Amino acid sequence: MDTDFPTLEQLSIALAAGRVTSRQLTEDCLARIADPAGQGRHTFISVDRDKSLVVADAQDRLRKAGAAPSCYAGIPISVKDLFDVAGEVTSAGSEILRDSPPAANDAPAIVRLRQAGFVLIGRTNMSEFAYSGLGINPHYGTPLSVWDREGGRVPGGSSSGAAVSVADGMAYGAIGTDTGGSCRIPAVFNGLVGYKPTARRVPLQGAVPLSSSLDSIGPLARSVSCCAIIDSILAQTDPPRLEREGVAGLNFVVPDRVVLEDLAPPVAAAFEAALSRLSAAGARVQTIAVPEFANELAALAHKGGLSAAEAFAWHERFLTTRSSAYDQRVLARILRGAEQSAGDYIRLLSTRASFIAKMQRRMAAFDALLLPTSPIVAPLLADVVRDEDFNRLNLLSLRNNALVNLMDGCGLSLPIHRRGEAPVGLLLAASPWQDQRLMTIGAAVENALC
Repeated sequence: MDTDFPTLEQLSIALAAGRVTSRQLTEDCLARIADPAGQGRHTFISVDRDKSLVVADAQDRLRKAGAAPSCYAGIPISVKDLFDVAGEVTSAGSEILRDSPPAANDAPAIVRLRQAGFVLIGRTNMSEFAYSGLGINPHYGTPLSVWDREGGRVPGGSSSGAAVSVADGMAYGAIGTDTGGSCRIPAVFNGLVGYKPTARRVPLQGAVPLSSSLDSIGPLARSVSCCAIIDSILAQTDPPRLEREGVAGLNFVVPDRVVLEDLAPPVAAAFEAALSRLSAAGARVQTIAVPEFANELAALAHKGGLSAAEAFAWHERFLTTRSSAYDQRVLARILRGAEQSAGDYIRLLSTRASFIAKMQRRMAAFDALLLPTSPIVAPLLADVVRDEDFNRLNLLSLRNNALVNLMDGCGLSLPIHRRGEAPVGLLLAASPWQDQRLMTIGAAVENALC
């Protein structure tokens, strides 16, 4: 874990002790966003400075009166530009929705963050309509990954601004969405922790959909504990107890199919080093055949898969009159859904249901799957100019993560690179509704590897 900025737990302690105020935290974040030498102008689509400071002052008064709504009240957090916030336009990183009426109501996820007292510092940039794993946006610009700023690398997507906002201290946590890796990929490309919960754990209402079958809402933050805190607020559950004594006795499995193919050398080296350290700490790590990954992935991706079919159904109303306003790379993926018949879609649903059942049986004897979050490190922007390069690297970045969404599981990405090196992530995945147990395991793994 990068320790340049405090965790949510550290901030809550400092706020309770009076060592810092919400006003100070919010002003610090706003200053970083406004810094002309920083990434704020591409990281955020909109920021309401005055409103943020009013909310921060209100939380400070509530805390002084002993009426703070939670111990995290007053901490600035960013919101992906996919969520309805009352009085604000939800553009989903697009030109098409830029002129839409402001939202009448908060999305349930936003309601829950407000109830906990978080300061919503601004709306973050994203891949248009959440349909890319690389995070490039031709309409609002592309924030650069925190790694190799001089070289200029993609931030990961689709929750690109969410990750950069946390990595650069413009917010202390972020919420994004994850359909095939959109929380975890930007997390790994920026050295953060990213979480994809069981899809039904957090209500999707008030968030522009990509794929109703695969979408989920999750946090990006600096530690497993931070993600567990935000996730528990979004899901309205008690935070999990993260006090497990080490990883000894845990039973991990590494799939031998698909997920270890085409690994970049830094990824392969960091992944093997992480497995060795976990084994040395007493965990059982074994590689086993997972034929479902190899045998069913092609069928699940047929004609663009569920994402293309469900995205096309939502976007069809715009396609005849506004197609030129789309990011043309996003448009091409949406239009794949037009290739599917009703029979194709029904077969996809059936194939996925079978895949979920097989994977739950496969995982029953193990605590979690372990795999590289992304087989590649964050590509240079210069290396994704050509469509063929973009498409190849986009699919690679999504591949391992999308398997978790397809199996209806939960997934937690942890940074495992050494400081100064290219960010690399370790993805822990579990069956649906194992969220709190996975967080507890993830915290133990984090402690073993830090």
